[in-house]
Amino acid sequence: MTKYILVTGGAGFIGSNIVAALSDKGYTVAVCDWLEQGDKWKNLAKHVVTDFIDPDSLMDWLAVQGADLDAIIHMGAISATTETDGDMILNRNFRPTRALWDWCTATRTPFLYASSAATYGDGSAGFDDDQSEDRLATLHPLNLYGWSKHAFDKVVARIEKQGGPTPPQWAGLKFFNVYGPNEYHKEGMKSVIAQSYPKVAGGEPVTLFRSHHPDYEDGGQLRDFVYVKDCVKVILWLLDNPHVSGLFNLGTGKARSFRDLALATFKAAGVEPNITYIDTPEAIRDKYQYFTEANMTKLRQAGYGGNFYSLEDGIEDYVKDYLGKDDPYL
Repeated sequence: MTKYILVTGGAGFIGSNIVAALSDKGYTVAVCDWLEQGDKWKNLAKHVVTDFIDPDSLMDWLAVQGADLDAIIHMGAISATTETDGDMILNRNFRPTRALWDWCTATRTPFLYASSAATYGDGSAGFDDDQSEDRLATLHPLNLYGWSKHAFDKVVARIEKQGGPTPPQWAGLKFFNVYGPNEYHKEGMKSVIAQSYPKVAGGEPVTLFRSHHPDYEDGGQLRDFVYVKDCVKVILWLLDNPHVSGLFNLGTGKARSFRDLALATFKAAGVEPNITYIDTPEAIRDKYQYFTEANMTKLRQAGYGGNFYSLEDGIEDYVKDYLGKDDPYL
């Protein structure tokens, strides 16, 4: 029987990549999202979507159609780390996630949801995806977005600690720095690759932040950059392994510098490197992460054996198959 999957945030960056993979596998897919103005609809244009649900009507839709679902993949959220409206963050991030968790628990529906590496804050407590309540209490996110994801992770930890009911399968995915096709609508929240490529292709210099930390050179700030195609592979694996539940990091396990990223973008485009540096804006300077690196041991121990794109290979695929094409959409 064909699986029927609901993807919230399905017109967004990671969500639309999930929809594409599910549709290509022949699954029946419903999408809950706002398209709003602009070209976000193009993220879905090449794939079969059975139903589109307004997020404000989702619970009503579930009351009628939900019995047919085999799983919910919940990617819908405000993902801007610069958002400062706390009430909006609660209404768009925390509360819908809690409502879907409760619905999936009651209906025995698998539930996969997006957490974030932003929950780790400045990284001083490490990047281990221990889902215990005591461990989560040591993490201190630096922005509202990270806090909203962390707040829900802590709810799940409390339920588990108290032996409360959960969906038959659940997984929270702590996405690190994801890049890849269909992120074009994200404007200032796009990956540095997507923001830099037009400059690279136009013969202009790529601008990176100077370091304001004595242990890091300019452009030497480190991130765990993960190609969105690898994120999708993990999600498909989870759907195929319903016995696996938990809170999991989703990165590559290897931190790379922004300079490495810029150089790989120039190389993929066949252009000589040209990098300039500017001061990190004061508004974010005290909240800036200089190092993130996912500990991937837990996902590996759960049985995931897939390989991850290297930074160079992922950027080459992204540039040559998407950013460098007239039609860059997946």
